[in-house]
Order: sequence, then C-alpha cells, then structure tokens
Amino acid sequence: MLKTLGKKLSTWERNWRYSFGMNITDPDERRKSKWHYNLFDHAFLRVPWTNFYRVSDGVWRSNQPTHKRFMRYRDMGIKSVINLRGTDIRAHYLFEEESCRILGLKLHNSKLWARTAANRENIVAVIDLMRTVQRPFMFHCKSGADRAGFCAAMYQMVFDNVPVQEARKQLSIKFIHLKWTKTGVQGYILDVFEARQAKGKIDFETWIRTEYDNDVIQEGFDSKTPPAQIA
Repeated sequence: MLKTLGKKLSTWERNWRYSFGMNITDPDERRKSKWHYNLFDHAFLRVPWTNFYRVSDGVWRSNQPTHKRFMRYRDMGIKSVINLRGTDIRAHYLFEEESCRILGLKLHNSKLWARTAANRENIVAVIDLMRTVQRPFMFHCKSGADRAGFCAAMYQMVFDNVPVQEARKQLSIKFIHLKWTKTGVQGYILDVFEARQAKGKIDFETWIRTEYDNDVIQEGFDSKTPPAQIA
C-alpha cells in the first residue's frame, strides 16, 4: 500500500513539475517559470554558491549562473559561454538564453551527462567548441561539479598538456564531486585513459577520437571493473 501511494505521489509530482516552467515571455507564466527555476533547478542555491574557478588563462568553470552572475562575468571580460546541459524547453535554459542575448554573450550548447559516460561525438563537440569559441570563455553544467569537472580536466590535458594525474584534481571534493556516487563515472573515464597510457603513449584527444567507447566505460564503471582491464 505504501509503495503504491509513493508511486502515485511521485507521478503526481512529476506531472506537476512538467506542467509549467516553459514560458518566460508572458508575465504570469514568467513568474511561474521563476518558481520552477528556483524550486526544481535549485537556482536559489547558486546565488551564494558559484563553484566558479579558473581552469586556465582565459578559461573558467562554473555551476549554472544566475543573470546577475552572468553580468559579473561579462564585466570581467568573458565573451563566450559553453552550456554543457544542452538546449532545453525548461526555465533554466530559457533564462540563460535570455541573459546571454541581453548581455551580448555568445552562448554555445553541448550535451553531456553527469551520471553516465557521454558518447564520443558529444565529447568531441565540446573539444571543438573549446578550440573555436571566442575567448575568454566559461563553461558550466548544473552544479559545476561533474560535467564541468570532466571538461576542466579535459581542457588542461588537451590544451595545456597537463598530465592526467594532475588534471584529475578538477574532479575532487573541492568542487563537490562525489566519486563514490554515479557521477564517479567522470573520474573513471580518466582512470581508464591513464591505464591506456601505461600501455603505450597516446594523448587524450587522440584516445577520445579513435578508441574511446562510452558503452564499455559505463559497463566497466557499473561493474567496478579495474580500469586496466578496460583500457
């Protein structure tokens, strides 16, 4: 009985959550969208907590910024924003798109996932964006811990030639990355790459473009397979 009730409550909550937060042009719907943004996307937490850190010269990582934070980043010279959450019909994306348009920031969208290993095409798309967007730039996910951490490590390895052992620090408790949860798959990708390097010299971008297999990585992480057996 309790299980059935819990399922009904979960279904009700999901249906309610997806019933609004998709319109920021109509004044009444915009107010609802602001509630959606703060309640379901936890925007209110990201007013005092930014997870904003320098990754390299002219490159920063962050959680999902608010409009006032986008203003500060513009004023410090940032020109481009890479959104790692992809495009969406929900309030968090609509408000970000609006902020960037108003402030003259160039918004680029790419889709990664926090709790699963992204496919090769999506990771390559982020590398290509990092190589071509107008600098200075910043990238963000929702919390700034997992997808942003993976991309920060990736940037350092690909563009600054930082060894994986050092770049891995971008995925740490400092940034609220919890490696013992499902988001630990981001660090597992680096572990497998490090094990692959032990078998023969290869750089991270080449490995991603020619050998990386997200299904193999995910299966290895879920089954707690040692990285050396995956590489």
